[in-house]
Amino acid sequence: MDQALLVGLSYKETTEETMASLNELEHLASAIGIKTKDKLIQNAKTVNPKYYVGSGKVEEIKTIIQVLDIDVVIFDTTLSPAQLKHLEADLETQVIDRSFLILSIFSERAHSKEAVLEVQLAQKMYMLPRLIGLGNTLSRQGGGGYNAKGAGETKLELDRRKIMNEIGNIKAELEKIKAEKEVSRKQRIKNRIPVVALVGYTNAGKSSIMNSLSSYLHHDSDPVLEKDMLFATLDTKAKKLQKENYP
Repeated sequence: MDQALLVGLSYKETTEETMASLNELEHLASAIGIKTKDKLIQNAKTVNPKYYVGSGKVEEIKTIIQVLDIDVVIFDTTLSPAQLKHLEADLETQVIDRSFLILSIFSERAHSKEAVLEVQLAQKMYMLPRLIGLGNTLSRQGGGGYNAKGAGETKLELDRRKIMNEIGNIKAELEKIKAEKEVSRKQRIKNRIPVVALVGYTNAGKSSIMNSLSSYLHHDSDPVLEKDMLFATLDTKAKKLQKENYP
């Protein structure tokens, strides 16, 4: 199990709010088998454009990596391609951000064809401007052949072209699914079938509410997964409910 250092920057929020966000980040990391070894917060007035945190904090992170034998440093933000590149070069260890972490969770938990394609699209859109900086991370995770760390310009351009082609193919597949769903939507409107949508933040209880309604109105042989976990379910689930004596 990889050992992680979580890093947050408190410049708009209070330290308490930043720590609460790091605690959530810890749960996200554990969801893909990463154990949090330590957390680090820097209070600052601005974001460092090169490292996100200050250069002095980067030196402190280096020390923590050596002392605690850290495998991965996770930043509680979406790092720019340049920040990711500089951090990996200076820290000489795997560096990921909140967005990469969430996309990794999505990749593991998406099941329907549409959800899988949506996650793949998001991953490739994220990767495209970060090919150089993500080289170390992608090589550790078997990143589909996109290991551009130290590669020449030709190799990098080939990787970019390959990802762009894949993005185009995925978008075309999603358009087909969208067209099929539009036919179903128009049919529901034609038949005057009311639609109720459950919308809320992850782990807010949407699946529990749907299961409760389903079991109350009729026997439910296909309940939605209920689990006290961030992003436990990703796929959209639709159910038809009909109460006795009601249309």
